[in-house]
Amino acid sequence: MPLIRSILKDIKSGLYSPSGKLPLAELGRSMNIVEGSDEFLKPRNVGLMFFNDSPETFFPTTQIDVVLFPEGVAGNKIEEKIFRGPLHHQLRDALMYLRNMVVEEHVTKVAGRAEAERVFNYPYQAIEEALVNAVYHRSYEIREPIKVRVNPDRIEILSFPGPDPSISLKDLHAKRFVTRRYRNRRIGEFLKELEMTEGRGTGIPAMRQALRANGSPPPRFKTDRNRTSFLVEILVHPQFLKEAQVEAQVEAQVDLNETERAILSFCATGPKSNQEILHQLGYSSLSGNVKKALQRLTDNRLIAFTIPEKPNSKNQKRKITPRGVRLLSGDS
Repeated sequence: MPLIRSILKDIKSGLYSPSGKLPLAELGRSMNIVEGSDEFLKPRNVGLMFFNDSPETFFPTTQIDVVLFPEGVAGNKIEEKIFRGPLHHQLRDALMYLRNMVVEEHVTKVAGRAEAERVFNYPYQAIEEALVNAVYHRSYEIREPIKVRVNPDRIEILSFPGPDPSISLKDLHAKRFVTRRYRNRRIGEFLKELEMTEGRGTGIPAMRQALRANGSPPPRFKTDRNRTSFLVEILVHPQFLKEAQVEAQVEAQVDLNETERAILSFCATGPKSNQEILHQLGYSSLSGNVKKALQRLTDNRLIAFTIPEKPNSKNQKRKITPRGVRLLSGDS
């Protein structure tokens, strides 16, 4: 019941207020997530996926596996995280992890202009559209998780099976995604109500638009002739690719003091507010020493704001950047 009421509240459903008093069977029927008589009531598949803490019990490998290769697949560093739980929870958690650990912004001040130029290595909206699309259209009968691989030059999102046969290979190569059938329509309806997708085949065009607006290369889509899998590749912005060639030398030259290193290590455990950082360091207020440390870490792109578009937001936190992760990894 708590999971059901939580999603009703999220979607601002008129069922939320009376849901606390309705019998579970009646509420489930109203949401079309159960079927059968009261004596033989059973959940529908979509109910097990959204309103069950462990959907993998019924649909094995209903999860999202994220693997980071900071040095590339040939490197020694690998970071892996698996997201489970109700379908919308694991999707949100995986997206939050990618936003905090992977997405990086580069700000360039332009002479004579008030506004700086801002580009991202991967625009968050493109990642969001690709991952939501994978959750929406994967088969939950195939015992393979959604796999997200983050390399220095690209993000790969792999799901099973491939595109619906109503999308021809010719259309796929021409980047036209007009389907006449939708896999997991009920899942799509819930994701739409949660404002995680617009439905109606808009995911791929929105992804392409986000990449184009960021100045990034267009996405790549790959499948085999038998449609056994679908791979989406989001390529890193060229500016970050060029910088990566010299960053290793620059990072090696960054000599952190004790306070800076303590802050960086603390942020490596997850985004932290200024107050949390101060508490960790044993300070009661933002001293000049801490202020300088935060500024230097920011200037060297080792930490960044979680809400860069609103620097003074009350929900603002500091997160470690991929560059900061690499620097800490090199010290270990």
